[in-house]
Amino acid sequence: MSELVVVGFDKTDDADRVLTELNKLRREYLIDLADAVVAVRDTDGKVQIKQSISMVGHGASYGALSGALWGTLIGFLFLNPLAGLAVGSAVGAGTGALSGSLVDYGIDDDFIRELGETLTPDSSALFLLVRKAQPEKVMAELKGYGGRIIRSSLSPEDEAKLQAALQREQDMVTEPSPAS
Repeated sequence: MSELVVVGFDKTDDADRVLTELNKLRREYLIDLADAVVAVRDTDGKVQIKQSISMVGHGASYGALSGALWGTLIGFLFLNPLAGLAVGSAVGAGTGALSGSLVDYGIDDDFIRELGETLTPDSSALFLLVRKAQPEKVMAELKGYGGRIIRSSLSPEDEAKLQAALQREQDMVTEPSPAS
């Protein structure tokens, strides 16, 4: 089951920077994201949404695979499997790309816009749909970014742990070092 976490930031570029770090962690298999979206509210109050995971590619690959399967089957019926495979793959990829562009598999866009409207001007939010993660390692890599939990589907205990970790990291960054 995936967990939804929305983290708000005081600066417009902080959500992008955290997402960049999370993408590095994803390549190291420390976090598995089903979807990730950045919402930025500019000085004028306008909300910009940046999708980070393209669902068009997912639809095209699925469509090509199913098209190849059906094309081969039809080709066998008409004694020309190679022609059926070629035509089926092309048609399948096209319909898959179209369906991938029309269907939103991740975080609901209306939810993102609605929550984005509640952000203060010149701030940002990172919307994450997390399949699985290694929380201790992920939090260790995200030291210093701060942020606050705006919304999540985590249990109250897990949400409190995450918020405490975010706050602790922020406090460590903003605390002046003792004079020697």
